[in-house]
Amino acid sequence: MAKASLLGIVGWLTGVIVSLAVGFALIGGTLSVPWIGVLNVIAGWVVVITTILSIIFAILGK
Repeated sequence: MAKASLLGIVGWLTGVIVSLAVGFALIGGTLSVPWIGVLNVIAGWVVVITTILSIIFAILGK
């Protein structure tokens, strides 16, 4: 049971790091989705904000 819990935390943390990396890459222009132009930056902010919200909710236990 403890291993499953630890694995869940590691998986969640990995997802947070990847989400933030993708979000900031979209915002900075390092990563882009073809044909959507300025929406890349908006999509990046959406990813970053929702990731931060998920961190807050996880800490608060909701």
